Amino acid sequence: MLDTLTIQTQRTTASRLSQLDPEHIEFGKIFADHMFVVDYSDGQWQEPQILPYGEMSVSPATSALHYGQAIFEGMKAYKNAQGDIALFRPLDNLQRLNASAERMCMPPVPEELFMQGLAQLIRLDADWVPDAPGSALYIRPFMFATDGFIGVRPSDTYRFVIFTCPVGLYYNKPLRVRFEQKYVRSAEGGAGFAKNAGNYGAAMYPTRLAQQEGYNQLIWTDASEHQYVEESGTMNAIFIIDGRLVTPALSTSILDGITRRSILQLARDWGMTVEERKVSIFELLEAQRAGTLQEAFGVGTAATIAPIATIGYEGTDFDLPVAGADAFSKRASAALQAIRTGEAADEHNWMVRI
Repeated sequence: MLDTLTIQTQRTTASRLSQLDPEHIEFGKIFADHMFVVDYSDGQWQEPQILPYGEMSVSPATSALHYGQAIFEGMKAYKNAQGDIALFRPLDNLQRLNASAERMCMPPVPEELFMQGLAQLIRLDADWVPDAPGSALYIRPFMFATDGFIGVRPSDTYRFVIFTCPVGLYYNKPLRVRFEQKYVRSAEGGAGFAKNAGNYGAAMYPTRLAQQEGYNQLIWTDASEHQYVEESGTMNAIFIIDGRLVTPALSTSILDGITRRSILQLARDWGMTVEERKVSIFELLEAQRAGTLQEAFGVGTAATIAPIATIGYEGTDFDLPVAGADAFSKRASAALQAIRTGEAADEHNWMVRI
């Protein structure tokens, strides 16, 4: 990758790397030393910078705080046995970031700006990329409106930032979830397919209610009938039914997950039948009763694959079989990890070395 941008870099004088315990990494608690920052004004992106990670000053009237023009992405970098660092499908994340930006009436981020800023940032903080099994450097690109103006209209100015943090496993055991049949994550025609901040804020209250009932997360259902599966918490939902991979079809209310795309591709590579369609609660419960619901799991950047052990419906819990060593979710998780760390061939060119 050629560096064609001149990015002014201010190195930190007080690295926090010594605070990192590679054996005990809490997800999202410690951040690498630097961040990439670029502002948008006068109809164009201005000079990019790499700065020490730290606080940013904003006006109390910053429009993102009032009207919700804020989007983000989640992606990861991995280190192989030789110490080389590679990004997993970064251009797919950029494509989705810009789709979110369009939906939220925000400017797109140019590919060169995104990739060069990201690559130079990670090279600078290369020592922060962990290499323990199951670990990675989590990357958080985000953009927010910065106009100091109280009025409902798109902002004229924005800030785009990338920061990173070393992470381990997001979930350390199979999940207990229940179908959500009152609250709505998103509706058709809404912004559910975009990674805008409001989608996640609105999901917190119903999720807390489920957690108070002993569940880890929700399975969101459609807004009109509450009969069809949409997402599993903050992840896409996938089911193995009688040897077939079944997942809700993408729509304006379902996020186009990069991990979801990858899992579906692996399934097709392995000759499995893949069905992207409506998936009803009643189909899943019937399959569970018949013993043909072999696996259920959520997929996303943070967790990669999170197996589901129990699904609750109208006060009754339905247990799923314990996934064995040959379970699809375990094979897919191992295959992705092998591709990301260079232990297996990258047949689909998902990895971008920096």
